[in-house]
Amino acid sequence: MLYYPSSYKPSPAAMASQHLQFWPSEAGDYRGFVSTVPQGRARGTIIVFHGNAGAASDRDYYAQELTPLGYRVLLAEYPGYGGREGKLGEASFVNDARTTVRLAFEQFGKPVFLLGESLGCGVVAAVAKETPVQIDGIILFTPWDTLLAVAKGTFPWLPIAWFLKDTYDSIGNLRSFRGPVAVIGAERDEVIPVRHAEELYRSLPGNKKLWLIKGAGHNDWQSRIEPSWWREIMEFVGDGNRTVPR
Repeated sequence: MLYYPSSYKPSPAAMASQHLQFWPSEAGDYRGFVSTVPQGRARGTIIVFHGNAGAASDRDYYAQELTPLGYRVLLAEYPGYGGREGKLGEASFVNDARTTVRLAFEQFGKPVFLLGESLGCGVVAAVAKETPVQIDGIILFTPWDTLLAVAKGTFPWLPIAWFLKDTYDSIGNLRSFRGPVAVIGAERDEVIPVRHAEELYRSLPGNKKLWLIKGAGHNDWQSRIEPSWWREIMEFVGDGNRTVPR
C-alpha cells in the first residue's frame, strides 16, 4: 500500500527534451538523472528523492526550477523503480540513497543538499542521520513526522503498528541534524495532512523555516508554488554566495 513504482525508463529523445542524462553511467547501470543544462560554476549539488509513485524522470520540474538558480540537480532513483533492480522497502531505499550521496560527493564535491518529496522526505531524514558525507542543508516537500502517525490517522480502527514494517521516523532521524532545514507543507494535503509537516517542523532542533502553500493538495502543489519561493528556499538553505567548480 506504500510503494507504487513505475518501470518507465525514458528514451534518449525524451531525456534530451527534459535536459537530463543518466547518472552516473548509462541506462544499464544508472542511479538517477542529472541535468544537462550548462551552468559554468555550480553553487552545489541538490540530490532529489521523490515520492512513492512514478519514477525519478517524472520529477524534472525540480531541475527546471533549481538549475537556473545555479545548482546542479540530480534526480535519484530508488531500487525497484524506473527499471532499476532491487527490493522495495525502507532499508533498501536508505542504503541505496547513502551510496548515491557518497558517489555524488566523490564526483562533484561539496556542498551537498538533499531534497525530499513525500516518501522521499523519510529517505532524506534517514540518510541525514547516518551519512557518509556532510549534508549542508535539507529541503522537505509535503513531509510526515513519522509514517506510523500518518498510518494511524488514515486507519484509526486498525492496530496499524502491528503491521507496519517500514517506519520512516523523520522526527527521530533528524533529531541530531543541526544544518538548515526547509519544510514546505501543502495547506489542503489530502494524503499527508499538513499537521504532520507542522509537527515535524516543531520537532527540529536546529536552523529551520516553514513554508505553507495555500490551497495546495498533495499532488498539485507544483502548480501553486510561487516562483520566488524557490529562490527564497535556496537562499535560506544554501547560502547563495558559495560556489564550487562544476
